[in-house]
Amino acid sequence: MYFLSGWPKRLLCPLESLERPLHIQTDPQRAFFAVLFPSQLSIWYCRPSVLIVSYKELSKAASQFGPYKQAEWRPDSTMIAVSTANGYILFFEIPSARDKYLYEPIYPKGSPHLKGTPHYKEEQCAPSLNLEMKKVLDLQASITSLQSMLEDLLVATADGFLHLIHWDGMTNGRKAINLCTVPFSVDLQSSRAGSLLGFEDIYIRDMEYCATLDGFAVVFNDGRVGFITPMSSRFTAEQLHGVWAQDVVDGTCVAVNNKYRLMAFGCANGSVQVYTIDTTTGAMQFSHKLELTPKQYPDIWNKTGPVKLIRWSPDSCVVMVTWECGGLSLWSVFGAQLICTLGGDFAYRSDGAKKDPLKIRSMTWGSEGYHLWVIDGNSSSNMKPERNTNNEAQQFGILQFPFIKSALTVNPCMSNQEQVLLQGEDRLYLNCGDAAQTQSPRNALAHSEHNHSRERGPFSDGSLDSQGLSTLLGHRHWHVVQIHSTYLESNWPIRFSAIDKLGQNVAVVGKFGFAHYSLLTKKWKLFGNITQEQTMMVTGGLAWWNDFIVLACYNLNDHQEELRIYLRTSNLDNAFAHITKVQANTLLLSVFRDIVILFRADCSICLYSIERRSEGLNPTASIQILQEVSMSRYIPHPFLVVSVTLTSVRTETGITLKMPQQACEAESIMLNLAGQLIMLQRDRSGPQIRDKDNNPNQRKHLPFCAPVVLAQSVENVWTTCRINKQKRHLLEALWLSCGGAGMKVWLPLFPRDHRKPHSFLSRRIMLPFHINIYPLAVLFEDALVLGAVNDTVLYDCLYTQTSAREHLEVLFPFSIVERTSQIYLHHILRQLLVRNLGEQALLLAHSCATLPYFPHVLELMLHEVLEEEATSREPIPDPLLPTVAKFITEFPLFLQTVVHCARKTEYALWNYLFAAVGNPKDLFEECLMAQDLDTAASYLIILQNMEVPAVSRQHATLLFNTALEQGKWDLCRHMIRFLKAIGSGETETPPATPTTQEPSSSGGFEFFRHRSISLSQSAENLHSKFNLTKTLSMPSGPSGKRWSKDSDCAENMYIDMMLWRHARRLLEEIKLKDLGCFAAQLGFELIGWLCKERARAARVEDFVCALKKLHKDFLWPFPVIPASSINSPFKNGKYKTAVGEQLLKSQSTDTFVNMEMDTGISNTPRSRSWLGTISSSQREIDTVSSHGPHMQDAFLSPLLSKVFLIGDECSIGSATDLTETSSMVDGDWTLVDENFSSLSLTQSELEQLSLELASKGPHKSQVQLRYLLHIFMEAGCLDWCVVIGLILRESSVINQVFSIMQSSDTDGEICQNIKTGLDAVDKWASTDCPGYKPFLSIIKPQIQKLNEIVEEQVQPEAFQPVNPSKVPEQVNPRAEESRTSSSHGTNPQNDAGSTSASRHEEDKAKTEDEDSFQEGSYDCVVS
Repeated sequence: MYFLSGWPKRLLCPLESLERPLHIQTDPQRAFFAVLFPSQLSIWYCRPSVLIVSYKELSKAASQFGPYKQAEWRPDSTMIAVSTANGYILFFEIPSARDKYLYEPIYPKGSPHLKGTPHYKEEQCAPSLNLEMKKVLDLQASITSLQSMLEDLLVATADGFLHLIHWDGMTNGRKAINLCTVPFSVDLQSSRAGSLLGFEDIYIRDMEYCATLDGFAVVFNDGRVGFITPMSSRFTAEQLHGVWAQDVVDGTCVAVNNKYRLMAFGCANGSVQVYTIDTTTGAMQFSHKLELTPKQYPDIWNKTGPVKLIRWSPDSCVVMVTWECGGLSLWSVFGAQLICTLGGDFAYRSDGAKKDPLKIRSMTWGSEGYHLWVIDGNSSSNMKPERNTNNEAQQFGILQFPFIKSALTVNPCMSNQEQVLLQGEDRLYLNCGDAAQTQSPRNALAHSEHNHSRERGPFSDGSLDSQGLSTLLGHRHWHVVQIHSTYLESNWPIRFSAIDKLGQNVAVVGKFGFAHYSLLTKKWKLFGNITQEQTMMVTGGLAWWNDFIVLACYNLNDHQEELRIYLRTSNLDNAFAHITKVQANTLLLSVFRDIVILFRADCSICLYSIERRSEGLNPTASIQILQEVSMSRYIPHPFLVVSVTLTSVRTETGITLKMPQQACEAESIMLNLAGQLIMLQRDRSGPQIRDKDNNPNQRKHLPFCAPVVLAQSVENVWTTCRINKQKRHLLEALWLSCGGAGMKVWLPLFPRDHRKPHSFLSRRIMLPFHINIYPLAVLFEDALVLGAVNDTVLYDCLYTQTSAREHLEVLFPFSIVERTSQIYLHHILRQLLVRNLGEQALLLAHSCATLPYFPHVLELMLHEVLEEEATSREPIPDPLLPTVAKFITEFPLFLQTVVHCARKTEYALWNYLFAAVGNPKDLFEECLMAQDLDTAASYLIILQNMEVPAVSRQHATLLFNTALEQGKWDLCRHMIRFLKAIGSGETETPPATPTTQEPSSSGGFEFFRHRSISLSQSAENLHSKFNLTKTLSMPSGPSGKRWSKDSDCAENMYIDMMLWRHARRLLEEIKLKDLGCFAAQLGFELIGWLCKERARAARVEDFVCALKKLHKDFLWPFPVIPASSINSPFKNGKYKTAVGEQLLKSQSTDTFVNMEMDTGISNTPRSRSWLGTISSSQREIDTVSSHGPHMQDAFLSPLLSKVFLIGDECSIGSATDLTETSSMVDGDWTLVDENFSSLSLTQSELEQLSLELASKGPHKSQVQLRYLLHIFMEAGCLDWCVVIGLILRESSVINQVFSIMQSSDTDGEICQNIKTGLDAVDKWASTDCPGYKPFLSIIKPQIQKLNEIVEEQVQPEAFQPVNPSKVPEQVNPRAEESRTSSSHGTNPQNDAGSTSASRHEEDKAKTEDEDSFQEGSYDCVVS
């Protein structure tokens, strides 16, 4: 509504004066303001804020009159009356010196300001005025209150008299009324002789005249309050009658709101009681109370002191209140608090020290409410003002607080209701997004502009566009449009503004004329002819209709009221306007579809139809009167009508179902009469023949029924003319803002499936609900309320302590206005459920289920009801929670809603919640059945807190197994940690929430680093190796130690058993790709486990089946034989040995060496590590980090986790990205090019080569297969190595396997298995896959050697441990395999011994390995 903006300004006074100002009062037109000093009266101009004239009382007269106290302006601003302490009233006349100006604006050269414009001087410069004391009146008693009342001045004195003094004939017209003779009663209906005041010393302390109630509100010196009204036109004691407000006994001051007919009485307890007059009985009726609640201001009790001043804004929409102890607060007309300076940055410095609240002696509103002038009471008592050394102008304690306000306060037309538009003194604040983005096809009319300030999170959903929500939903910034300075200079202040439905054009109205601005072109349009601008005065506001601006104005030349329509795209000129003469002065204007509705000063409502006509170059609009409705019977004063709206809302929604075409018609008029919402419906009781008429204008003439009051205390009304069959509840509803009472919605109730409605069910229902923001716009389809809120920023740290007292930037924070929004759907659903309208609630909820924040709506509703009922001190007779729980089960999000609500609620309320929604164990099982594992994990945390550890372990195991099967690795990691926590007695710390989280790149490195530490802590029991299941959210160091301490606990064994079981199942089902992912993601120690399972699960039973499965899993194409296969160089192996082996050497062998070094993984079961010394984990970390750059520069090898992190949310950002476009691919292909460029290949050979390359699978699969090959080699699973060698079709791999089998005492069973498998593959290749034949023929010699080995092993023996020293050094890349397995046969102690003993060997082997890598790559390039 109203919002503070920026810092207050302090006025500079050019006069020498040792006095402090004590009273400030603007004139009725708010162009000037008078400032009173104890013996001086100054008149100031408002814009610019400059002193015009000052009157200084002579010292002799000053001692006679006493200090000045109060001032009051005559309604025409030609006189001022000043009361003094000794009971005198001084009358000053203000004659204007014609065409004399005190100040001249200076413009830079070349400025486009026209000097010849009419009214130019008056607007630009302060006019010259004089002050002449005309008359002195001695009332011989202390004056307590002055009040201007039409042509009279009303003066209350401390002797209990009320004086009525004419401004003109002052002495003759003087009447005095003794208050003791005025009868007072509770209402005007009681006997005429009401009780008199009855005390001798009663007098009026404060009073204010109310024109619309024709009487004045008074506060007596004993704290009682009342309202005195003349019973006839004669103002005499016999004709006056007073009514009491019975409940108020501590009144201090009063202010009257003429537009809403409210009287606000300040009380000694710091609250403000607001009363109105009951029109039927004449009694004072309590409306509402303005008071600071302990909820918002906990320490406010008795701190404010009595209310000192109350001031309503010029448009009567807000009221400013200040207290004796200081502080300002701003409230909307019906009690919504907007600003208070007793808390937050206003009350505390940035260092937390409390500031003294601003004490105010006097305050008054400036023009249109853009400023509040305040006399600072703090400075008056502090120190005498002293002239600065550099002779600067005097700084007085007059502050100017700048405000911006909602356009709805003065121009509540329908297009303004769909946007948030704020208007300031010289700028507009819009909430629309980038105009280029506002062309969304569906609801371009409504939605494209709505960027509210909700945080990005809940909205970053793919369904945004379908909802029509703006692309800019999340930010809090405004689109600020500076009003054109040329227009502003001659037409300040801005009185009205309006925005079109698309939010792309705005129009503003100042003193004369109007101007409009396009957000697309970023340009203003002003009248070309200034005379046209200066001769029209907009009276009733303005509105947009498509591309036209509709406004009601007064033509100063013809002295005629007019309704004008201007086209936006044409020049701003009366030649392009459509002008219609109107009978009476228009007060309000609004547009509904193609109908313009006017409310006029004669209390009549006029409906006009508006039509677009494309004639000539520019289209025009024509207007035709449809209907006039006189409202004078119902409206006591035209000024009381706040807004008038035409709507399609009606009470009989049943008719709308039968005749849907009527839903979009203008069915009723909504009139806000001083806060009462009155509805006039069309009378359809007569015969409805006219609906069939051809002329569409005929059927609009249906008469209106008598008015019905819908609601009280209404500040704003929102309704829409759009239709959406999916969301009829929301679009056919009427939304009301009721100030401190929150919002109300008048919701239609539809019978389900077009059934006949129950006779007892009303057609509509009024539902109240509270929201935390002040509503400025309603998004109907999106179930959102948009608003704005004041925020503050402290800058007091910018100034030093010495000057801190002076600066306003230190005393006050910088005020900014932020956009905000709120969901209201959960309030409405809850209200419907309370009233047993569950079916309607379901219909409404299902219509909104596609909204991106609908899950949040359900959660909010459950949470609010739970908090209220579970924390209630008294038992609740009819609890709502079971109903809400039952309601939520109707939606698929039921399980998530419940668990999210529980996780955000304190543990003490869980029992109450789950008593209503069901046992968490059952809900957990439902999640598992629905395959919703993340939600199940949340339930696990609930179970951990509510059940014994055994139960949560049992459920965690279930979830862990399911997560393993589904490959939810992130969840698996959390589950491992969770199970460990249960095992180590950590039941009091709940596990991390299993939500998906993106780790940072450093987090990723921590992950690897930690794995290398835990892997290298010498070979203890194998299952202790689950130390490496570190989650990314845990610190790397201490957790490793903690887990290694409890590595003996059964829990770790239990987890390892599950992991082994899963790995065994994957291997048996030949899911090697899944096995690789599983090992990489969970850090499963694959090599050690494979060593143990070599003779069991890790055996290949069926080579052909395994080969087929690998082709399928890794998307690897089966080899094909080209037509010219006889000449193929690859068939006889000529190039295979030259190129293939080099490729293998560089890619296969050495890549894995480097991979080990990059990732820092040293698999513990091996006694030789590529990273050197195993015992020093610190050195390993260094090695890892030292190899970081090499990963990209030198050998671009795949990282362990990256090879198998496929589509996982936990992928490490810093790892090389192994896609088709990565540098690794480029490296490999360059290698091939270099190798082949030195060979002269014929055309056919090139064809062979391309065919060979085409028969390779994706690069990623190749990397993964090579990695698996490396793992199986290490583990000694030679049969798997053969299968992978076959699929890669690289004879060197087969050679390597056979050389290992020859050089070590390999198990005869394995050899036999490989021989059988290869025979089976050969047989299968002959029949089904001839593409494998060329490769099989290449490795035929090796197969024959294998046959010999098998025959030699007459008696197959078990695989025996071999002394590491016997292993020949020549086969260093793979020979350690046999040593690796030996550690599993021996005790851990032996293994540790052998580790320390062979450190020297390892170092030597490491250098040899690196040498061989260098040689290999060198050969590769040269060949």
